Amino acid sequence: MSGGSDVVDTTSLSCARCGKPAHLQCPKCVELKLPREGAAFCTQDCFKASWSSHKAVHLKAKLSSLGTGTPHEQNSDLLNEGWRYCLKKGQARTPKLPHFDWTGELRPYAISSRRTVPGHIELPDWAADGIPKTEPNSDLQHVVEIKTPDQIERMREACRIGREVLDAAARVIQPGVTTDEIDRVVHDATIAAGGYPSPLNYHFFPKSCCTSVNEVICHGIPDARKLEDGDIVNVDVSVYYKGVHGDLNETYFVGNVDEESRRLVQCTYESLEKAIAIVKPGVRFREIGEVINRHTTMSGFSVVKSYCGHGIGELFHCAPNIPHYGSILNYFLLKEEIKQLV
Repeated sequence: MSGGSDVVDTTSLSCARCGKPAHLQCPKCVELKLPREGAAFCTQDCFKASWSSHKAVHLKAKLSSLGTGTPHEQNSDLLNEGWRYCLKKGQARTPKLPHFDWTGELRPYAISSRRTVPGHIELPDWAADGIPKTEPNSDLQHVVEIKTPDQIERMREACRIGREVLDAAARVIQPGVTTDEIDRVVHDATIAAGGYPSPLNYHFFPKSCCTSVNEVICHGIPDARKLEDGDIVNVDVSVYYKGVHGDLNETYFVGNVDEESRRLVQCTYESLEKAIAIVKPGVRFREIGEVINRHTTMSGFSVVKSYCGHGIGELFHCAPNIPHYGSILNYFLLKEEIKQLV
């Protein structure tokens, strides 16, 4: 907290906010033994006005202190080259493996620095600071937009680029390849086509695509882990082009995959195809989820209810949200139908 600033015993410092001669210093900076030059203020008012941005200096100092232990040995060489683990929902980095109550065998690896985007590429409004401006408060979060012919045509172009980019990523998937390398291919192919990789810096997401391996449901961060024989990996590609987004993903086998994983991926693909087949004017959104839920349940699997499908267009995410399950009543009726079949 900022309880106030301490008196500085010299007049040689300038206020970090306005540049006037400073006589006060942030007490937290003193506690953390940070340089006085960036912690001096002329008045309490300047100090309070700067607090929301100034406190980030304290967080950065604390995160730096996390790196005093032994780095994750499998990443030691990369850590020396500037690779780091992700913290604070993408807003911070540390050379030390973060603690988490892991439920599976997979662990995060260090990630490379953010890839650059040439100046001629059109940028979404989060590209610079990681914060979407238009999307969160748009009426299109609640109202389903009927796309114009122009929007549809631009979306076709963005989606075509996305398809080509995803195919390029698929061509490099094999045992021994890191998901960071997949991200590099996605980034370079998107830029080469004149697009911007939509995930990059979206709510501080550090990479240009999502790579979700094995038990990771979605939105996995590409890192230094090498794909292993028997893995399955989902690659989620989104492209921003001519003011609209295209979004698609597929799951791939890495080498020799066990039968259960093959069945899972096959069932997921079939569920998608069955859902697409019923899409037409007049179909209720909930019917899509019912089709998906019925096929997955009848196949011995279940759907993830924590995430859903979403609309897209000039916004990266918007209405309608499409759950992958039906109503509770239909769920219990389906369970009873399965019991009778067994």
